[in-house]
Amino acid sequence: MPGLIRGVARTAVIAGTATAVSNRVSRRQANRWAAQDEYAYAQPAEYAPPATGTQGITDEKIEQLKALGELKSSGVLTAAEFEAQKAKILSD
Repeated sequence: MPGLIRGVARTAVIAGTATAVSNRVSRRQANRWAAQDEYAYAQPAEYAPPATGTQGITDEKIEQLKALGELKSSGVLTAAEFEAQKAKILSD
């Protein structure tokens, strides 16, 4: 019987230690994530990445780019030709 009690006590100590370590790691991660969020929200708008949109791109240009992409994926155009034609479409 003393061996059984010793085994149960050892298991309880190990389980308690594992729980304490797990909780400490979880709290530390939560604190790091909270600090990262605070830092991200504290940045002024001037530090925000520039907006990337489709300003100046018409539906016609989008259709031309889609057709160009299909030609590249089918192997008709090389990567260099594709880039040159894409630049030409976007510069118009």
